[in-house]
Amino acid sequence: MPVTFMEPGALSNYVRTMSTLSLLLEVMRQVSPWRWLRAGGSWLGRLLRGLSTLLESDLRGNTIPVLDGVRALACLAVLIFHVNWTTYHQHLWQPLHHPLMSSLLLVGSTGVTLFFILSGFLLFLPYVGALLSEQRPWPSVRRFYLRRALRIWPAYYVSLLILITLWQPQYWQPAHWRELLLFVTFFMDSTPETFRKINGPYWTLAVEWQFYLLLPLLALGTFLLLRRLPQRRRFPLICATLALIIAYALLVRHWGDYYVDHPEASLPLVPRAVLNVVLFFVYGMTGKFLEDFAIGMLIATCYTYGCLVQPGSGLVRGLRRWSLVLWGLGLALLGAMALWHLNHDVGALPWLDGLLPLYDTLGEFGFALAYGACLTGLLFGPSLLRAVFSWRYLRWIGLFSYSLYIWHLPLIAYFSAHIQPWLSGLNHWLIYGCYWLWVGVTALPLAFLSYLLIERPFLKLGQRRFKGGGRGGGAPLGERQRELIAPRAP
Repeated sequence: MPVTFMEPGALSNYVRTMSTLSLLLEVMRQVSPWRWLRAGGSWLGRLLRGLSTLLESDLRGNTIPVLDGVRALACLAVLIFHVNWTTYHQHLWQPLHHPLMSSLLLVGSTGVTLFFILSGFLLFLPYVGALLSEQRPWPSVRRFYLRRALRIWPAYYVSLLILITLWQPQYWQPAHWRELLLFVTFFMDSTPETFRKINGPYWTLAVEWQFYLLLPLLALGTFLLLRRLPQRRRFPLICATLALIIAYALLVRHWGDYYVDHPEASLPLVPRAVLNVVLFFVYGMTGKFLEDFAIGMLIATCYTYGCLVQPGSGLVRGLRRWSLVLWGLGLALLGAMALWHLNHDVGALPWLDGLLPLYDTLGEFGFALAYGACLTGLLFGPSLLRAVFSWRYLRWIGLFSYSLYIWHLPLIAYFSAHIQPWLSGLNHWLIYGCYWLWVGVTALPLAFLSYLLIERPFLKLGQRRFKGGGRGGGAPLGERQRELIAPRAP
């Protein structure tokens, strides 16, 4: 068979081609997407480890770990409600088709109730500790107000500035300065012009801040009533005082609801203009939710009594023994209240119509009792139950839950107004899923950045400012005291 030799020019071209291909392959190997992905994955891993260390260090100072998880669930409940309420009004689903499931989808609005109970519980702990034990100093009012301001002001005012500038610039006009002043001074819950305006959750921050202003006065009044009594008699009287506050709150809710719904009505010898001023400060548009805070304060009283005064008392032993029953009763009451709530809001259960007149007065109290029973069962419950709420990732969400609470609804509203119209041809459940995808890629990262860049620096400032405790300084409960109330054995 004849041998064919390559011409010299062809051989030279072949060599150059192979050299070029070899060089190209080497370049491709060096800039391989997998290489970049590995490098990116390594960088992302270091970033996540750093963030994990940061979050864990922030959690380390929290005295009752399960409450971080409870706070996260309260925030997520409100977020779930806002997604479901928005998609319901966009006709993506109908509560009349599945009343039981719908009651669960829409009950998340009462996560606000759980927030208020948590605030009452946590903020009353140092005060009730001083009331029940003479060894504990009275908390510093100056420290209390400054730390509360550093907690709630920065993220709120930054979000208010951004939302007004980008979406509601009319509030910069002189005609709206009165409403703007109410937002700045945390009275946006008290007038129709500002209630649930700019950002729906803002009104709850007004209620929260007003409770902050009131709490030291309530604690001081309780102290003046009890100061001459021996320590052993104070616990039942504190509980009785809080029961009276709850009764007062229910009376104000019933009274305030009537006069808000009947703007022409007035009291004998009290002009309507004067009544409106009273309503502004003691009721607002939907109440000041003092019954919720008082239930949290009542739980704090029982919790502190078991930690500081009588760790082996019959009350504490009974609460430990029946904690799971209390937890179950709270869940059962929460389920019943969810059905009542659904019928009140959308009229899906006609067989509950006879109870509608009572809902405006007792509905909030019913939810507060349900959440209060669950919280008490959790605090005194077995370690397995507490472990669920102490899950690391749930506690992480609890850290930035305040920012998530502030930012999630404007982002949901933006999606509903500007993105959903482009998805109108899709299946309704696919659109519903897009809402959750949007929340995941916008609300969660933005909330975390808000915590990292706004909340956290001011929280650290407060910790440095009061480092070393001083009067009213340290954590309300020490490690040993927490173990007394939260035994490891189920």
